[in-house]
Amino acid sequence: MAAPAARGGSLSGLLPAQTSLEYALLDAVTQQEKDDLVYQYLQKVDGWEQDLSVPEFPEGLEWLNTEEPISVYKDLCGKVVILDFFTYCCINCIHLLPDLHALEHMHSDKDGLLIVGVHSAKFPNEKVLDNIKSAVLRYNITHPVVNDADACLWQELEVSCWPTLVILGPRGNMLFSLIGEGHKDKLFLYTSIALKYYKERGQIRDNKIGIKLYKDSLPPSPLLFPGKITVDHATNRLAVADTGHHRILVICKNGQIQYSIGGPNPGRKDGIFSEATFNSPQGVVMKNNVIYVADTENHLIRKIDLEAEKVSTVAGIGIQGTDREGGAAGEQQPISSPWDVALGTSGSEVQRDDILWIAMAGTHQIWALLLDSGKLPKKNELKKGTCLRFAGSGNEENRNNAYPHKAGFAQPSGLSLASEDPWSCLFVADSESSTVRTISLKDGAVKHLVGGERDPMNLFAFGDVDGVGLSAKLQHPLGVAWDKKRNLLYVADSYNHKIKVVDPKTKSCTSLAGTGDTNDVFSSSFTESAFNEPGGLCVGENGRLLYVADTNNHQIKVMDLETRTVSVLPVLRSENAMVDGPFLVEKQKTVPKLPKSAPSIGLSTVTACPGQTLQFKLRLDLPSGAKLTEGVSSCWFVTAEGNEWLLQGQIPSGDIENISNQPTISLQIPGNCLSLTAVVSISVFLYYCSADSSACMMKGILFRQPLQITYTQPGCIDPVELRYVF
Repeated sequence: MAAPAARGGSLSGLLPAQTSLEYALLDAVTQQEKDDLVYQYLQKVDGWEQDLSVPEFPEGLEWLNTEEPISVYKDLCGKVVILDFFTYCCINCIHLLPDLHALEHMHSDKDGLLIVGVHSAKFPNEKVLDNIKSAVLRYNITHPVVNDADACLWQELEVSCWPTLVILGPRGNMLFSLIGEGHKDKLFLYTSIALKYYKERGQIRDNKIGIKLYKDSLPPSPLLFPGKITVDHATNRLAVADTGHHRILVICKNGQIQYSIGGPNPGRKDGIFSEATFNSPQGVVMKNNVIYVADTENHLIRKIDLEAEKVSTVAGIGIQGTDREGGAAGEQQPISSPWDVALGTSGSEVQRDDILWIAMAGTHQIWALLLDSGKLPKKNELKKGTCLRFAGSGNEENRNNAYPHKAGFAQPSGLSLASEDPWSCLFVADSESSTVRTISLKDGAVKHLVGGERDPMNLFAFGDVDGVGLSAKLQHPLGVAWDKKRNLLYVADSYNHKIKVVDPKTKSCTSLAGTGDTNDVFSSSFTESAFNEPGGLCVGENGRLLYVADTNNHQIKVMDLETRTVSVLPVLRSENAMVDGPFLVEKQKTVPKLPKSAPSIGLSTVTACPGQTLQFKLRLDLPSGAKLTEGVSSCWFVTAEGNEWLLQGQIPSGDIENISNQPTISLQIPGNCLSLTAVVSISVFLYYCSADSSACMMKGILFRQPLQITYTQPGCIDPVELRYVF
């Protein structure tokens, strides 16, 4: 079907008729009255002499979740189509997705409905297809998405804000537009009546569109889009928001998982660990045996008690709230897309950690949850459990003000506390204004630190520039971490794929690590390392290490601030941890115990660099005439006690089937080494019988191979021969 001649050519052509409809709907009482009004509106619009037609998708655009590019006037003919103009960083666009998921559940393409996401980027980083792919996975978008990187369709239709929905009839004719979030009832009403109207006229086709989900092509991974990370210095553990797996992991410093809570599917349930569920959790803060979680897409704050092994809700009602003031008890207070949390202290001078600060991205504010009775700056005494707004008017702005309620934030996404003087402030990563801001814990004054510009309404002052104050430029930063030892602030400059460091005294902002490219070529040096939209970070080991949630690389990176090297934290499951998410690790054989008489042979140290492969050739000799026992598997095992990261993804065991053709054991040094020294143990178990078969026995031997890891490229490594005569 060729595109008909268009009338108007922009959404403004719908405005007069749709405005009249919406005024009439305000006076309608019953559902039938509303249905009739929309039906009559469609009769009017469908009867126009010329359709108000949507332009065809430009050729050459990149598509996701489809087998091939889609044409409005070929593939979508006979469908009611919803075009969702969105950009993946936008919290309002994220809020709209559950409505679209519900609509897709109600009406399929066979019923005549199809949703097409038109990604129209705000930030340069969002124009890159790989980054859009990550967002499609992260938000479980299963309908077709087109990357309109140059905003061609956006401009032709004169779309003005994110999100905007445009509902099309079966001829590509524009019927309705909905601007912003919060129009679920109208969306469902307009769509259902449009389907009914055109089905009655025989214009709906039930053909299926070729959908090919991008997520189906991905391998499983221990982590999936980890959003935030925190460290508890008292217990020496990390808590990770494994956002894409909808769970919280408690991990020891060596990468062993101690607890896996929630996942792998989204849900909203309190209770014991095996029953509790989350929905795309982000912020985590941990003290002793308690973790507070920003359960973002459930619009809740959750509490994990590691001693009782239970999860409870301490704020939110599980539905997105619009209240910008608060003041109710936590469990009765609606909240909106909490993105990060931080523990702090109320007016008392004793450090009590009795306030949970919340970056409320959905309402562009900073909130507080009173964990005990106390006071906020310029507030009266508040009861335990009270949840209320602390700073931010709720308007999406980059506005600083001495009065916290008059300040404006734009999707605050990261928090870090510097409670000590002279700082005494909350640092805020304000993502949509591309700034870092401070909030005084003494009087609530909101001040600028780095990024952005002076005009509070300009949310497009972003870039990648080291500098001081306003001259520094960031791009959608999502995380901040205070280094008390050095009096420095680390920033996850997410869309620049870098970690930056800010001196709050001088307001200088400089790049610390990351090339700015998202390639996955590993380098251990700060300047040559690569990140991909890092979302969170925290300082550990008394200021020596910086842990980074490298979100789109599905990894936790460990930055050593003293040696200036980067490594990857291996995420390993232990026997006691319940791990629900998919793992590449297969169930391994148990290593048998070596006989006490088994010899142990120490080998000379081998020097190798990350990426090199070591080969160990078994050269074992049996007594004269002896042969391997039939029906019993002789075997070998590789272990690395205390350095299990060496064996991730390796083949740790194998059989020895023929003594005259013994196997070669390969071990590749990982690209990300957590230690520069290690010892690999190779245990061999041989079952053999004497020449006359009068006696059969098992013999074992242990070879211990010390390793020295170096980042200067050595020459070729000769195979190591493992020789022994039994």
